[in-house]
Amino acid sequence: MHIVLIEPEIPGNTGNIARLCAATGVELHLVKPLGFSIDDKHLKRAGLDYWNLVKVHVHENFAEVLEKYPNNKFHYCSTKAPKAHSEADFGMDDMLVFGKETAGIPEDILKANWEACIRIPMIEGARSLNLSNSAAIVVYEALRQQGYASLQQEGPGLRGKQGHGC
Repeated sequence: MHIVLIEPEIPGNTGNIARLCAATGVELHLVKPLGFSIDDKHLKRAGLDYWNLVKVHVHENFAEVLEKYPNNKFHYCSTKAPKAHSEADFGMDDMLVFGKETAGIPEDILKANWEACIRIPMIEGARSLNLSNSAAIVVYEALRQQGYASLQQEGPGLRGKQGHGC
């Protein structure tokens, strides 16, 4: 599975998503322009010491992502989408696309892929969730649908080690 961040702006969010990717084996794709340097200390701090576990791809633009992954199924996450994330059928090689924090996915991309757009249900009047929280919600729904096949079934706490995944 893959998370694609189109023009992410906040290093802490991307760092948190990198940590999510490390814990789940999901690949991370960053689409330029980035609102930070890959070496940003806030980005690295949010990802802690998990960076060596993350497969990160940096793309010049979103068209490059589409070109490199023509056979993958794409899901576009937007508060404007017609269906809930839990209504989507996720596969192991799917691309979960998120837009930048201040504007979301560009309108032209949403319009061109409307049937593949999904949202996280929220109460009326709530504008949006934090980007890293949204990514976690969608990733874990996708993994749940796959029976958590790529994850260990026994958590660290069950083996007497420290950890708090939940």
